[in-house]
Amino acid sequence: MSSEPAVATPTDPPFAVVAPPQQTAAVVFASPHSGNRYPPGFVTASRLDPLTLRRSEDAFIDELFSGAPDKGSPLLKAFFPRAYIDPNREPWELDPTMFADALPSYVNGASPRVSAGLGTIARVVASGAEIYRGKLSFADARVRIETLYRPYHETLQGLLDATQEKFGRSLLIDCHSMPSVGGPMDRDPGKRRVDFVLGDCFGASCAPAVMRETESHLRKQGFAVARNDPYAGGFTTRHYGQPARGRHALQIEINRGLYMDELRIERSVGFAALKRALDDLIDALAGIAAALPRI
Repeated sequence: MSSEPAVATPTDPPFAVVAPPQQTAAVVFASPHSGNRYPPGFVTASRLDPLTLRRSEDAFIDELFSGAPDKGSPLLKAFFPRAYIDPNREPWELDPTMFADALPSYVNGASPRVSAGLGTIARVVASGAEIYRGKLSFADARVRIETLYRPYHETLQGLLDATQEKFGRSLLIDCHSMPSVGGPMDRDPGKRRVDFVLGDCFGASCAPAVMRETESHLRKQGFAVARNDPYAGGFTTRHYGQPARGRHALQIEINRGLYMDELRIERSVGFAALKRALDDLIDALAGIAAALPRI
């Protein structure tokens, strides 16, 4: 049974909010999967080497969007790794086969994400390799959810509420990266991917103008862009995107081949150019949000 600690060290914060001196844009940026602080006990309990574990990260995404605070928007970035707990899931999407004890009735153990091994606590990494040597206890899951997942979402909700109160609208940009080629656990195995995939839950999570104008901006920069395929948006986009209430959410997936060596998890020569392009996108998103109606 696992006995790994819930966080890397008792003093490590689970995330950070990088706030602007004054928020001038109705946009909040979040990077939920760029965390790389791996609890030592978790690494010990895993059958995988540290580099393999890291391939589930959206490595460097928080750095690529680090210009947001300088341009008037807060950036929330997780420090805990996705392989340890995934904040882009429901809080209790857990695979019963991973645990030594029975799970409470409120656990969602039958979602498509759980079936794929990618619940709130993942059973596998993106390659499909099993993470753990043995069974976990439900106490392990509860600690991770209560000390990492819940505070992350409470903080995100607070940022969006404050933005809504100040501007009468809010636009959440959930920032992610994707492998350049679809993996065995994906809907598009072996398929080479476009530069950006924008997800609005097929029109449900934001006003049409958000998707249209974001796509237009990226295409004008020379990028290949797809909508909702193979990623339409996860829990975060679905949960926080309520356009009828003036709360909009858009998921952005960036092809890792644009900016990093995917095997070594190192920045590539394309990193700086992509960072400049994303700085321009941050400006564009501020304008897109400003044009949304106040509610």
